[in-house]
Amino acid sequence: MTWSVWLLFTATETMLCLTPGPAVLFVVSYGITRGGRNSLWANAGILSGNAMYFLLSAFGLGAVLLASYEVFTVIKYVGAAYLLYLGIQTFRGAGLALAATDNAQPTAPGWRALRRGFSLQAANPKALIFFAALLPQFISSKIAVAPQVAILGMTSVTIEFLVLAGYGYLAGRAALLARTPRFAAATNRASGVMLIAAGTGLALANDK
Repeated sequence: MTWSVWLLFTATETMLCLTPGPAVLFVVSYGITRGGRNSLWANAGILSGNAMYFLLSAFGLGAVLLASYEVFTVIKYVGAAYLLYLGIQTFRGAGLALAATDNAQPTAPGWRALRRGFSLQAANPKALIFFAALLPQFISSKIAVAPQVAILGMTSVTIEFLVLAGYGYLAGRAALLARTPRFAAATNRASGVMLIAAGTGLALANDK
């Protein structure tokens, strides 16, 4: 793999990671309502889901899953249902925020944030499509594939960790600057509506 190919992958991955989506909304919601440190657990869960799809795509299994209409449809609707569930739970959390005092919401156990982050990303078929479509563009068949996959995988994980950690940190700082029950409630409602919209859009999207 040449430096130019790696730099192109890095630039592409960075721009795509910076684009707000369900993962960013999830991390930002955790950062605002539970603090920037707790958002790192959500970040780790999302990265675990991405790593799973990255490995599947690297070994060609991603293309096999995408080629199966039944499997892809199941993944799509499970993902849509989970996004709707998270959206409703987040929206309902607005009521808890209004009932809270000036203190932040109780910090959720790290494993719970990690589990929810992994479930969110694992149930998102767009992650599978992304890696299955992106990886082949940067891997050369003329040299050993395994080292290329390792380099691209580490690069992808590092970039996404830094981007999501940045979003979580900024969200945590915003919460410190405006830590009121109404602010937390408004954030939960906005995040909930966007997650519900993402789940609805995923369910209604054409498969082909």
